Amino acid sequence: MTENRNDKKIKICIVTISLSKGGAERSTALLSKMLHSSGFEVHLVTLNDTIDYPFAGNLINLGLNKPKKESIFSRFLRFKKFKSIIKNENFDYIIDNRNRQFALKELFYLYYLYKGNNILYVVRSFKLSQYFPDTSYVRKKMINTCKGIIGVSKAISTTINNSYHTNKAIAIYNPIAEFDKSNVLPIKDNYILYLGRIEEAVKNLTLLLTAYKNSVLPEYTIKLKILGDGPDKNWLMQKIKDLELVELVEVLSFTPNVYPYLKNAKFLTLTSRYEGFPRVLIESLSAGTPVISVDCESGPNEIIKHEDNGLLIENFDGAKLSKAYNRFVLEEELYLHCKQNAEKSIEHLKIENIAAQWTNYLKNELP
Repeated sequence: MTENRNDKKIKICIVTISLSKGGAERSTALLSKMLHSSGFEVHLVTLNDTIDYPFAGNLINLGLNKPKKESIFSRFLRFKKFKSIIKNENFDYIIDNRNRQFALKELFYLYYLYKGNNILYVVRSFKLSQYFPDTSYVRKKMINTCKGIIGVSKAISTTINNSYHTNKAIAIYNPIAEFDKSNVLPIKDNYILYLGRIEEAVKNLTLLLTAYKNSVLPEYTIKLKILGDGPDKNWLMQKIKDLELVELVEVLSFTPNVYPYLKNAKFLTLTSRYEGFPRVLIESLSAGTPVISVDCESGPNEIIKHEDNGLLIENFDGAKLSKAYNRFVLEEELYLHCKQNAEKSIEHLKIENIAAQWTNYLKNELP
């Protein structure tokens, strides 16, 4: 039973910036569905009115009718409404999924919005400065005040505990997504897939393009499809032209329905400088499509079993990445072995298994 000390359903408030486009946002939407299906009373607060992913529970959309240029007074009124909701609902937990890099903003959340509540911080990237401010006083206050910290990989939770001298961080992985598999039309191209945000500083798309160009894939007319949006899309289009890959590389805009692209790809590739627990890898494997990823911090080496469900390559080494691409084209036995093992390799990430971990954690943390 998911009941609190008053024999009522444990009441959860999940806070997120949005439910659109990113893997972190998709994971947050899935979290609401997991907890709702596990018997928790779920309230989902979004600060922006951008909602693409299916969710569960009571949606509190604080971004509704938010003007593009919002005044300080208007913003304060929105947060005052948020504070009133927190006070009236008396949540057992507030699960904070936001980026939290600004010290003054986090002091406002601590001393005004969240004061007196059980806060759980979720950390979805190995770049910890996105989730804890550089200001040591504020960071220590956040960690000392919160009820717990959930890192989406073992590397994240271990690094938090070691770097910030705490024992509050635990690891709970992202679950496998549930895809709508009805009416999936085949994509006729022979292609590999990059799926994610178009942001060079994080995703290292230069490595992706040069490794692809220097592999045998163009020779075999195996295209590269890049599916996503982001701030560097114009830069990417120019980079493709500079590398003379216009006929072979196709850039497609973000769509919430990525399953057809995953299912029909030869393999998915990831070249990031850093990650958290990259959803694109587990989504690809769940679609039966093997993966080739760099061994960035963190996540890939907790997902990929080298030469069993994919290939794990030293990061920032274009020659080794090109060689890995070649192996999945030239070594058919290896490729088919990884493809056969793809889906079953992540059975431990099924939504019911991850939901059970969350349920156990939340029930045991209540006083």
